[in-house]
Amino acid sequence: MPAHTCALPDPDVAVRIHQALKTFGDSGWRWPSGPRTAAKVAVDHVSLNIQRGEIFGVLGPNGSGKSTLIRLISTLLLPDGGDVQVFGHDVVREARRVQTLINRVSVEASFFKKLSPLENLMYGARLYGLGAPEARDGARRILIRLGLEPAVLEQPMEEMSRGMQQKVAIARAFLSSPILLLLDEPTTGLDPRSKREVQTFVRELRDTHDATVLLTTHDMVEAEALCDRVAIIHGGRIVALDTPEALKAAAPRLNGHSPTLEDVFLSLTGAQLVEFVD
Repeated sequence: MPAHTCALPDPDVAVRIHQALKTFGDSGWRWPSGPRTAAKVAVDHVSLNIQRGEIFGVLGPNGSGKSTLIRLISTLLLPDGGDVQVFGHDVVREARRVQTLINRVSVEASFFKKLSPLENLMYGARLYGLGAPEARDGARRILIRLGLEPAVLEQPMEEMSRGMQQKVAIARAFLSSPILLLLDEPTTGLDPRSKREVQTFVRELRDTHDATVLLTTHDMVEAEALCDRVAIIHGGRIVALDTPEALKAAAPRLNGHSPTLEDVFLSLTGAQLVEFVD
């Protein structure tokens, strides 16, 4: 991996990404009679800084590289080039330290389906070294705060809807009080009321626990409601980065009307918004 000398850590910068590169395919090996697979560039020399305490959105069509970018930050993937730092810690050389500072929610969250929401959260709490009494009280409080009925907390996860399971995934991430929370399309499959409950809880976590939040979403209304700044990514590259209001203000008017964030997104990517629903 190409070497790069990073700047000294800035306490006001939660995530520093410099020329991050990630490719898939073209390992150099192939079946004797088969064609060589061309490499796909998923993240193409991306650079950005996310400020401490910021709710930062990454918007992009399916396959644009936004989930790959989150996996690089969360140490689940190794960059092929460039540098990624979390609060001054390199995600490759200091992966274990980075892992203690973050938690991640993805749209494909996995669970022990035979166990209840409470049992799943208690298992996760033990992995983060949380004491049992404290973790149990915190798990109940967060699950109920996200709209789960007390009776549901003891039921097997396999009996719950996808939307309810997603709430449990969000609660599991909140339980460890991470200072960097990575939310990869966290509200996909949730009804409007549940989405609003999650969004309110994200703001509370940022305001009361000094957390920084990185959010990917297809929901432009959610991005405008939550994010201090957004980056629009297309083909693995950032094509725009600013506050939602500034991005809309810089876009041309459409039929005499001010553009929405969705209008900005479509004009920059030429892609339709797709969200997977229950």
